[in-house]
Amino acid sequence: MEKESRARRFINCYNIIDQALRVQGDMSKSISYTEAVRKSARTNGIVKKYEDVLVDYGRLRNAIVHSADTTKLIAEPNEEVVEEFEKICSLICSPPLAVDTICNKKFASLEHNVKLHDVMQFMYQSGYSSIPIYKDSMLIGVANATKITRLLGKKLYQKEDINKYITSTTIEEALKDLFENNYYTIANEKTTLDKILNLFSENRKLLLIIITKNGSLLEQPIGIVTAGDIMEINKILDNFGA
Repeated sequence: MEKESRARRFINCYNIIDQALRVQGDMSKSISYTEAVRKSARTNGIVKKYEDVLVDYGRLRNAIVHSADTTKLIAEPNEEVVEEFEKICSLICSPPLAVDTICNKKFASLEHNVKLHDVMQFMYQSGYSSIPIYKDSMLIGVANATKITRLLGKKLYQKEDINKYITSTTIEEALKDLFENNYYTIANEKTTLDKILNLFSENRKLLLIIITKNGSLLEQPIGIVTAGDIMEINKILDNFGA
């Protein structure tokens, strides 16, 4: 009975994952399980992380069943394999929320009319390298230390008076000088860790994800996730359910 129980648990996970991937990816029932995994891995960070394992376990499922009659089980997975499959199943079907795990809720935001000099000084004193900037309660950009350094390098190259520039220029004006905003994005409080991984995977220039209640520019941040958190996200996924 115990042997059958492990096999049944494994098959149950397979069926749940197979169904979940097809529903999440709006896939036809005619495509194979392996194809569903490969397609899902393009948009789902958790599936991508465990893509090869999921494919291997698909083959193991066929070895366990090996007939059109799924009630006849002819092989038995060990407990470690079953537990890993159950963990992956939970991650795919009920992935952890960013706000409950990795989201950093200790951050600062500044107003658009703060001088660049004061922003830089605040970054040094606070240790924050990325700071959301708001104007009339709307997010207009993110002050990032690396981006600001590159901007100042450009001004030096153009032989501008740096001291005059940083003391007379607001952060809003400096953000306009950057001519880019692809290094940050916004997401809602229901965003899961797989979606966070996918956002970073889709945009290699992404440095910061700002989490708000509904993912609106008109809302104050609940927290932030940085590119530096990716390793920690993977640790959380590895230890999920442990």
